[in-house]
Amino acid sequence: MNKLIFAAAAFALFSGSALASDANGVVTRFNADTRVITLQGGDSYTIPRDVALPSVKVGENISILFNDEGDVIRNVLTGPQMM
Repeated sequence: MNKLIFAAAAFALFSGSALASDANGVVTRFNADTRVITLQGGDSYTIPRDVALPSVKVGENISILFNDEGDVIRNVLTGPQMM
């Protein structure tokens, strides 16, 4: 029984990183030239040139979506797109 609980806990721990594939927050800074978005809390993200960048405004909610590994930005959503 203890082995089953341990295995379930280990699975939950390691699968959490795969589920954390987005960043959400309020934009505090945006540099259109360098395509850098800074969210409240200080996290900054450079959006690759091959990713469509919607109109981004300081003060709006935004969602930055990553690939399954969490290392490549795949999409940026703002406002109504996030629904």
